[in-house]
Amino acid sequence: MSDILTETDARTAAAPAHPMEPYLRMDRIPHIWCPGCGIGPVLTCFVDALHKGDFDLDDVVVVSGIGCTGRVAGYIKLDSFHTTHGRALPFATGLHLSNRRLKVVVISGDGDLIAIGGNHFIHAARRNVDLTVICVNNFNYAMTGGQVAPSTPTGALSSTTPFGNSEHPFNLPGLAASSGAVYVARWTCLHVRRLTRSILEAIRKPGFSFIEVIAPCPTLYIRRNKLGSVLDVLRYYKEKSEIRHDADPTKVDIGYGGTITVGRFVDIEKPTFLDNLDANLERRLGEEYGLHKEYYMRTAARRALVDRGARHE
Repeated sequence: MSDILTETDARTAAAPAHPMEPYLRMDRIPHIWCPGCGIGPVLTCFVDALHKGDFDLDDVVVVSGIGCTGRVAGYIKLDSFHTTHGRALPFATGLHLSNRRLKVVVISGDGDLIAIGGNHFIHAARRNVDLTVICVNNFNYAMTGGQVAPSTPTGALSSTTPFGNSEHPFNLPGLAASSGAVYVARWTCLHVRRLTRSILEAIRKPGFSFIEVIAPCPTLYIRRNKLGSVLDVLRYYKEKSEIRHDADPTKVDIGYGGTITVGRFVDIEKPTFLDNLDANLERRLGEEYGLHKEYYMRTAARRALVDRGARHE
């Protein structure tokens, strides 16, 4: 037995480090996600985008709310914050206002962002705050028992709609675009290369960028709706996904068992929240604001949350 352990240890010691290790908190692995869950591939795409983007990782921050997807913040080896339910976006807004150099990325689920956090979502998009939001949509509240969510398709079963959902679901790209987002895209977790490229574009885009990622929830949504295995669902993604760049985001609803329109729907230019704030204050205060901008922003920082420099002193 001791010989076997010794050989195993030797193989482990000789194994090269996984390319994702610099980006993950390996001491927290294995993760809690169910086998076949689509959140893992989304995290892989995000890490790949960070790697390809060659960002200064000290300037990238991840914020999440509560739920299965919200656990991403705990596994990513960046400054990351696991916030209260539905409050990821106001928290992320405070971070950005306190330090405009930061690239703040919110990764959370449809229930957290669009139900409990729905009001924050539409107003962050309206203000065009410089944030990237990645919403993993698995069509239900997966962590708490598979209850109906605002993204659950009409007719789909959930633990709180055992005879089928009677409500119209949100069309998330349509909601983001009509609220003011400057970049809107949708992919499934099967479209790893396209999703990675889209995440890279979104992080580099000034303003409020939004990506919806359709992902399977094998333990609750797939099982309850008798959709087969995870491979069956991925096959469905492959056969039913229709790439239509520049499609009207208000017309890309997902019906139960229907076509999934994917692609980059919106990519426009518009002043960000801080662009407008600077322009307004410069108009009102003139040269004084230009000379003392840091003072005004540090005042905002004290109200909001973080002064990274002071924190490390």
